[in-house]
Amino acid sequence: MEVKDLFAAIEFLFVEVLFIPFDFIRLEISNWLFQNAINFSLILVISGALIYWTLQLLKFDKSGEENKDVTAHSFL
Repeated sequence: MEVKDLFAAIEFLFVEVLFIPFDFIRLEISNWLFQNAINFSLILVISGALIYWTLQLLKFDKSGEENKDVTAHSFL
């Protein structure tokens, strides 16, 4: 197996296999909402993760478990 065959296999994987959903979305031009469903779902997932993270930070801040001393971190 040559290096050229390896790169051809990688090209086939990405172009012909992994981009099939994006090719389908590109063909359906009439529905803007469907075309942006991937973007909307990523926005929802990231927003949910940030809200969860913020609530956890507030919970640990109120319970006093966090060490806020200046010498808590070695790089300070």
